[in-house]
Amino acid sequence: MAYIDQEVRRLVGKAVHRYGLIQDGDRIAVAVSGGKDSLLLLRLLRERLRRVPIHYDLIAIHVDLGFDLEPADRLQRFFQEEGFDHRILRTDYGLRAHSPENRENPCFLCARLRRAALFRTARELKCATLALGHNQDDFIETFFMNICYSAQTAGMVPRQPFFGGRLTVIRPLALVDSEKAGRLARRLGLPRIENPCPTAKNSRRSEIRKLLQSLYRQNRKVRGNIFHAMSHVNQEYLPPPLKG
Repeated sequence: MAYIDQEVRRLVGKAVHRYGLIQDGDRIAVAVSGGKDSLLLLRLLRERLRRVPIHYDLIAIHVDLGFDLEPADRLQRFFQEEGFDHRILRTDYGLRAHSPENRENPCFLCARLRRAALFRTARELKCATLALGHNQDDFIETFFMNICYSAQTAGMVPRQPFFGGRLTVIRPLALVDSEKAGRLARRLGLPRIENPCPTAKNSRRSEIRKLLQSLYRQNRKVRGNIFHAMSHVNQEYLPPPLKG
């Protein structure tokens, strides 16, 4: 087994144990966008069943945004060939988000509609856990996006209960950076499905990503330092909120 296989699996296991993400008997819906992270997460969660003394069920859910039929068709073939229980949700969310009638940010509306569909489908499938493929870089980028565009110090968390605990969102790739995830996805031969969204490469997230990548190139410790800083907050050295 190559080093990258061992490293990514170790980090996923560490996240599962440290944050208490998966319990025996869980029924887990895995949101699969078609990107490397969500496909890798689905594969790793199934592989993990062979090595751990617990059992859980997996159901893949893909929300087709309506731009192009091919990505959803390719994913459906992948699910069938790999033997994954799955659901394909055909929607027009992406088209609606980019329509002239939408007065919101396209990404904001699309994400809200997609999340609602995932929550609703997980409930219909009797899945109390929804697994998302956000990696360590997604955590960091979201943190910076909230600072720069929402004027708040906030981000994502590895385990997040909703609806009074009836549904829990988990992010098992929380400790895996994007580069490691990409290397293992390629090694495993997972399909590469391009995001058909017309604004995917011109979003606020992509701007933040470019900024962070320039910092990472200058110092390889920056990524880890930022991630750890999110859970080591010294409020004594932060200004109090402005009033009025």
